[in-house]
Amino acid sequence: MPEDTKGKKEAESKDVEMKDADEKKDKEGKDAKKEKEEPPPKTPRMILLETIAQNLKTIAAGVTAGDPRVMGRVLRSFAQLRRTMEPEVLKALLEEFVDPARPNKAQYIAAVPPADVEMTDADKAKPKEVEIKFPQLSKPYPPELEAYAVLSLVVKLSDKNEKEKSLETASALVLFLKTLNRRTLDFFNARAYFYLSLAYERCGRLSEIRPELLAAYRSACLRHDQMGQATLLNLLLRNYLAYNLYDQALKLVSKTSFPESRPNMQYARYLFYIGQIKAVQLEYSDSHSKLMQAIRKAPQTASVALGFKLAASKLAIVVELLMGGIPERSFFMQKELKEQLRPYYAITQAVRSGDLHAFKECTKTYEALFKKDKTLTLINRLRYNVIKTGLRSISLAYSKISLQDICTKLGLESPQDAAGVVAKAVVDGVIDATIDYDQQFVKSNQKLDLYHSCEPQKALHKRIAFCLQMHNDAVKAMAYPDENDNKDAEDPEEKREREKRELANIEDEEGGDDDMII
Repeated sequence: MPEDTKGKKEAESKDVEMKDADEKKDKEGKDAKKEKEEPPPKTPRMILLETIAQNLKTIAAGVTAGDPRVMGRVLRSFAQLRRTMEPEVLKALLEEFVDPARPNKAQYIAAVPPADVEMTDADKAKPKEVEIKFPQLSKPYPPELEAYAVLSLVVKLSDKNEKEKSLETASALVLFLKTLNRRTLDFFNARAYFYLSLAYERCGRLSEIRPELLAAYRSACLRHDQMGQATLLNLLLRNYLAYNLYDQALKLVSKTSFPESRPNMQYARYLFYIGQIKAVQLEYSDSHSKLMQAIRKAPQTASVALGFKLAASKLAIVVELLMGGIPERSFFMQKELKEQLRPYYAITQAVRSGDLHAFKECTKTYEALFKKDKTLTLINRLRYNVIKTGLRSISLAYSKISLQDICTKLGLESPQDAAGVVAKAVVDGVIDATIDYDQQFVKSNQKLDLYHSCEPQKALHKRIAFCLQMHNDAVKAMAYPDENDNKDAEDPEEKREREKRELANIEDEEGGDDDMII
């Protein structure tokens, strides 16, 4: 019996060992199968070539269908391409799709900037890259494909800050597009003028391109090219404002209208320029409204269009101070803009306290920055606002005060100056007081309760007007799907993901140049 029991135990242990071995083999087989099924990770070049291939197919399909809207989708992908485009791929793109008969072809290829040294050193350790291939499309290639290839080069040169090469290439592209009148080229034409104007500005020759922009805007209006109209109108306004030609800019705005089916970022730029013009023309309320609209229309992603949001925020702060208001503290505490808005916060503190000494000191300290931001002229207008705030505080604190004490508290030069300032404040309704010139003092009259005045009604009206404006903007921005889109039904989940990607690309691409061209 013991021997039989021992034999059974040995048999059972062998069975367990065999089962463990079989399970281990099965597990290893499954793991190996999974490794075989999982594709290798895509290299940056593979992703780049896939994006370009998709764009080329989209352009070809758009040309065949005669649908210019798809070109806008293609141009939005430049946000990704501008960061990952390789010189070898760009050269191959130009070799393939630029017409060999084009005299500028050799110039385009020679202008391709070299790869970054850091990237080249890192690539040495990488495995051999995939071969550069593009999808087979019917020949002869449509001019849209050539425009796409050359525009890719212009964007790359602009990002590398190659001023002269960018100017030459963009000029050649614009001349090429001028010879064609195709609605599918409207988006490429608008973007080409954008980079041409940017190149002229960087070279310090912005005024030279003004006649050409005016002629191009005229042509865009005749062709009902709404993308071209929006872009060129903004470029003209920027051109005028760069040379402080506010009267000419105002005439241009009064004689033109911004297209209704406008790109969001172009409309934000337009609102910013209008706000800038209105501020100089002393129309502070309208200016502030336009600037706040521009900030809301800008991409809300924190890291996108920082230059645009910063410039609009600085101007909005100064305009609100000129209106007699004080911006909310949260406006200065935005994480991305906090450091750059510090000088404007100091100005706001001086205006709020009515301290003329602090205001003069702050203006002197940051004068160079305010000149660069083109807000120094507006900030100098704040002097009277500082005095008004100080007078209001004095009027609430004292029922009677001498002109000499007012002169000392406000930092004015003489009691006569103080008398003049107080008299103007009384006429403007800033304070309710009377001046006794014989005894040289100011007597404040008893102030009525705020709720017995028109101030609550004005505040309510302001809020209602804001809500109505938001409602009107929302109604105008509504879009409805085309009836033909329902024929090829797309999976809802895939559609949702695609729309998210497109929205991210739109914000990134439209905001990409705003640090340079606001």
